[in-house]
Amino acid sequence: MTRFRPEPAFDHAAAARDAVLLVNLGTPEAPTPAAVRRYLAEFLSDARVVEIPRLLWWPILHGVVLNVRPRVSARKYAEIWAADGSPLAVHTARQAGLLADRLARGAAPGTLEVAYAMRYGQPSIAAALDRLRAAGCDRVLVLPLYPQYAASTTASTMDAVGAWFARTRNIPELRIVKHFHDHPGYIEAIAAIVRRHWQSHGRGRMLLMSFHGLPRYTLERGDPYHCECHKTARLLAESLGLEREEWKITFQSRFGRTEWLTPYTEPTLIELARAGVERVDVVCPGFVSDCLETLEEIGIGGKRAFHTHGGREFHLIPCLNESQEWIEALATMAGEHLWAARKHSGAELAARKTRAGALGAGGPK
Repeated sequence: MTRFRPEPAFDHAAAARDAVLLVNLGTPEAPTPAAVRRYLAEFLSDARVVEIPRLLWWPILHGVVLNVRPRVSARKYAEIWAADGSPLAVHTARQAGLLADRLARGAAPGTLEVAYAMRYGQPSIAAALDRLRAAGCDRVLVLPLYPQYAASTTASTMDAVGAWFARTRNIPELRIVKHFHDHPGYIEAIAAIVRRHWQSHGRGRMLLMSFHGLPRYTLERGDPYHCECHKTARLLAESLGLEREEWKITFQSRFGRTEWLTPYTEPTLIELARAGVERVDVVCPGFVSDCLETLEEIGIGGKRAFHTHGGREFHLIPCLNESQEWIEALATMAGEHLWAARKHSGAELAARKTRAGALGAGGPK
């Protein structure tokens, strides 16, 4: 068996194209135990996600986790599943479409493609790259939708891109956006969402900024994620004009018994409620799309914990989703990393095809 995938047909008269590939984490295909089990099996098998030696982790994963967690997670997914599918998938697809429309304003017709993929689940990174190569894209900008860099997210995405490269004969030129935790457009897009929420619903005494958690050892081993979350929080607070006592940073989604980044989100919500804070507003800057972690973990579980311990008013501020400010920020970031536009006249392309034909090249298959 050949190591490399078959190459798509090449048309000497076709202009080369650039591409932007948005990548998000992924989602099950349905809110069912079977679909969640498939998703978790792929996700939790990634050595970037779980840094436990395989000999120790495999019996736990296949003997315990994948037999228990899918049923629990499926019920949670069912609570937030939309009529048109998983919120994460729906928002990511819409973001890609809106970004394509926005970038098309400054590009020659047919010279730029925008696609999206999921690190786990569908559409896969390999499938998306296959489609872009078949469309004639020979320069690809990969833009992972993780504002803060982590080995378990951004680096894992690059692993998947590298695996596709390893099976591709004629590889495209590649650029990667490592992170955008302090990009002015990203910060201002979140600030705009918060301001709009406050204008419509009033403002509480406390803004809680909840980021996805990671095991504490990732920080100790050199992962910059913790520092980048703190910088995002500080910049967002400055943009909103908040005093230090008016905001807190926390970390959610703890899994397993090991220590994770602290302070934890739900215990902090409980502490605030017990301390007499009647209203709390929660924003999740690390997620660019609403998903299970925002809608269910915070919007349902966090709200329940706050109310149960005496809190009265809980506000989950939406993620960036398809906000105009976020699409503009995405377009700006893509523009900062894309290559200079190429110019190919019809006559030049026709001449190229003629020269190739004279050398024995055939037409596209």
